[in-house]
Amino acid sequence: MLQVPAPSASRRRFDVAVRGGGVVGQTLALLLARDRLRVALVAAARPADSPSDVRAYAINAASRELLRSVRAWPEGQPGEPPQTSATVPTVTAVTAMDVRGDDGGALRFSAAEQGTSALSWIVDVPALEQRLAQAVHFQGGIECLDTAPPAALTVICEGRRSATRDEFGLSYAVRPYPHKAIAARLRCSQPHGGMARQWFAHGEVLALLPLEGAGGNAVALVWSVPSQQADDWLAGPPQALAQAVAERTGNALGEMQIEHTAQAWPLERSLATRWVAQTPQGGVALAGDAAHAMHPLAGQGLNVGLGDVAELARVIHQREYWRALNDTKLLRRYERARQADTRSMAWLTDSLFGLFAEPDTRVQALRNWGLRRVDQLGPIKHWLARQAMGQAS
Repeated sequence: MLQVPAPSASRRRFDVAVRGGGVVGQTLALLLARDRLRVALVAAARPADSPSDVRAYAINAASRELLRSVRAWPEGQPGEPPQTSATVPTVTAVTAMDVRGDDGGALRFSAAEQGTSALSWIVDVPALEQRLAQAVHFQGGIECLDTAPPAALTVICEGRRSATRDEFGLSYAVRPYPHKAIAARLRCSQPHGGMARQWFAHGEVLALLPLEGAGGNAVALVWSVPSQQADDWLAGPPQALAQAVAERTGNALGEMQIEHTAQAWPLERSLATRWVAQTPQGGVALAGDAAHAMHPLAGQGLNVGLGDVAELARVIHQREYWRALNDTKLLRRYERARQADTRSMAWLTDSLFGLFAEPDTRVQALRNWGLRRVDQLGPIKHWLARQAMGQAS
């Protein structure tokens, strides 16, 4: 009997091809596979000599529930055995946040005031990526490929410098900031107490995010500084950077030591003018940094990206039974739903960056007065906290 060879993965047609194997792309693949769609996850392998990722993600309540729904939350699921006491926690609940201006202005939030156990969670990037990779491995509806196959719908989650987005002709407006973000891990002489701290001063934005659980004394640094200054810090001795952070923060956590090699990347505000398109090969949609990038001062970059894939998965799940995955009206529903929210967040972060970069002493006085007033106004403060937590009310 004549044996007909099975078509190769590159020739089989999938329902959805997800281009990009990061957190956003893997989460989308898991969400779509849950609906019994044939999903191809297309991602290049990470080089073996890649440096350790020193970043940490601030995850709000909505994103945490999304990751838990696809069994990718690093702390595990209800009913799973907890981490042992010998294991360093990879998720740290933020129970308080302290924001400081440059002239005594301050704004403080606490989980207790909001009636919740945590304002957000700080997650080690490697731990989250490992958990997602495990979830993808055990999801039979996902096939991991290194080349893109034919698909009814291609979703591009490759990041800000996506070559695939450019190939499909989806324009991406980039406005660079004159800053770079420095990321590092710091070991402090004092425990962080589960508090996230942020300073707006001298045109810079510096955040210390708590790591290793409530009693930990390690923090993740995210410091937005002028580009040349960032290059100088990274070229110099690590302890000089640690000492500069301690000085900028008024020794809030005591003496500091750098752990691992600090890293930096340029900052920009970027938005795609169109998020969806039709091509002869099928429909195309953007998600995550391939659709937008913003200043990290609000800690919402990944949360916005996960909001994209949650909405796209919802639109696909709720589509009419006769509507194809590459249907223009279907894709427009997703685009309309996400563009407005994304533009609002990008505008907010851009405005805050510009406000705190303004050297005029009158503006400085106004912004510090604003911080103090918001701290005293319960309803506004509550609304801001709920928005940051990913909750509409």
